[in-house]
Amino acid sequence: MTKKNTSRTRNWVFVVYPESLPEGWRDIIDGWHVPYLISPIHDMDKNPDGTVKKPHHHVLLMFSGLKTYQQIVDLIKPLNGPIPIMCQSVKGMARYFAHIDNPEKHQYSVEDIIAGAGADLTELLKPSSGDRYEMIGEMIQFINDNQVMEFEEIVIYAMNNKSSTWFPLLCDNSAYIISSVINSKRNRYKEGYLLDGCNLINVETGEIASDKSFLYKNNKNDSEEE
Repeated sequence: MTKKNTSRTRNWVFVVYPESLPEGWRDIIDGWHVPYLISPIHDMDKNPDGTVKKPHHHVLLMFSGLKTYQQIVDLIKPLNGPIPIMCQSVKGMARYFAHIDNPEKHQYSVEDIIAGAGADLTELLKPSSGDRYEMIGEMIQFINDNQVMEFEEIVIYAMNNKSSTWFPLLCDNSAYIISSVINSKRNRYKEGYLLDGCNLINVETGEIASDKSFLYKNNKNDSEEE
């Protein structure tokens, strides 16, 4: 006799294939009234031998109470045969839907992740402290590379090009440091100087006023003593 799977958890994930899904499958999921995420169509995933996997969606269900394997099997049966597995990390799975933490895999757009029944995708995709600092560094580098002089410029750029990464940070908790960097750059420009790479340039003459290469040196760890 096959041992019955009695494991219970709140969060379950499964894969569905477009050609097997019934018409109105999204309406079926909506009808469960359970917070859910549906991944973008994964049509560029590859097998170990390099062949392309069959196009599919990942679906994550987030219940308020514990559910058994059999309960989930019975629930999702109308979607034609997907096998559910227990989800160990809702945040990790949400990020996997776009392969955010898997740069070796094809990168899918976060904007194509579908959230329903009250699922808060923005909250689930919030970066860790390490990720946040890295993105702040990216924004500062962008400011220097593109001579951004107004906070509005980077906000508009982030809104149009980095809507799932930079833009939430600028809206929530990184506006002060980024606006301070821009104000410093603008004030220096008003004094007649511009930081261009490693050099502080006199705007009027184009001459190098100071070598700032020390800014870009990274020969020691923060923890090392002088």
